[in-house]
Amino acid sequence: MRQHDLSLIRQLPLFTAIEESHFALLMKSALLQRLPEGVLLIEEGNRPDFLYVVVEGTVELFAGDRYRETTIDILSPVSTFILAAVARDEAYLKSARTLTAARVLLIPAPAVRNMLDRDTVFARAMINELAARYRDIVPKLKDQKLRSGAERLANWILETRRSQGSPDYIDLNYEKRTIASLLGMTPENLSRALAQLAAYGVVSHGKKLQIIDKSALETFARTNAVGNRYN
Repeated sequence: MRQHDLSLIRQLPLFTAIEESHFALLMKSALLQRLPEGVLLIEEGNRPDFLYVVVEGTVELFAGDRYRETTIDILSPVSTFILAAVARDEAYLKSARTLTAARVLLIPAPAVRNMLDRDTVFARAMINELAARYRDIVPKLKDQKLRSGAERLANWILETRRSQGSPDYIDLNYEKRTIASLLGMTPENLSRALAQLAAYGVVSHGKKLQIIDKSALETFARTNAVGNRYN
């Protein structure tokens, strides 16, 4: 791996505080891969060979059953995934593929488990990452149980608005069918929900959504009723 890449990785929250010698051991057999869109990274049911870290781009976590498929999450930098499977050396509960062109760091799973035993700072960073992932998924589960499809879409729009710097427009960086799957909806239901949100200040412009009345959208979304992440 190039020194420039090593310096970049060293700055990631997972690795900033661990001992230099331990970082060198982790990186000794690690790979930093530049991948195009649509590459299958892991497959549900397989055992973990690597811990994955999204350094650039986006990765989709998904699951399927016969002829059905659903998006579980979309990860942006800097995020690890399948850490629990690596730590426990158990089968993946989901699959993953690149949703856009991406750079992904692959750290051999045995090296990660060894370092969890050797470096308490690294172990603490991993615990923090697991805790963050847990706290990220619970609001999504609550959304599925407690909000209508239109309310889930409204909250997703507001969260995306925040992540993109709170503009009056948000960019739809993924296909609408992917957004629908992420929100537990069909594409047809997503279209109906988007039409419903026009009454609350959301206007569609192709790959962009304009937010005309943020307050009205927040009221409809019941932003504090369930406790979403962007609050």
